[in-house]
Amino acid sequence: QVQLAESGGGLVRPGGSLRLSCVASRSIFAFNAMGWYRQAPGKERELVASITTGGIVNLADSATGRFTNSRDTAKDTVILQMNSLKPEDTAVYFCNADGGYLGHYWGQGTQVPVSS
Repeated sequence: QVQLAESGGGLVRPGGSLRLSCVASRSIFAFNAMGWYRQAPGKERELVASITTGGIVNLADSATGRFTNSRDTAKDTVILQMNSLKPEDTAVYFCNADGGYLGHYWGQGTQVPVSS
């Protein structure tokens, strides 16, 4: 059983920054990719950023230029640094591990309200 533990969410003002972390219970190299998704109220879950085993980063258009996705392989951790946050970034953010044929694993989610 894979466990993903997110941390770092919380209330932030527009223009502010937050750093989300996700610690996996096993080596992140066991997965095809690690990703961050978000789900806003009344909307479908959407991909925000991902990083492959080879280190290739993919960012959604809405995140490009403001968010960065990185990893600390020694700590089996992926990090989403979010800058210049906007009210429309308000959502529950989920960590995801793509296990290929084993399926996807999800964290419990962390709330990110962006409001003044």
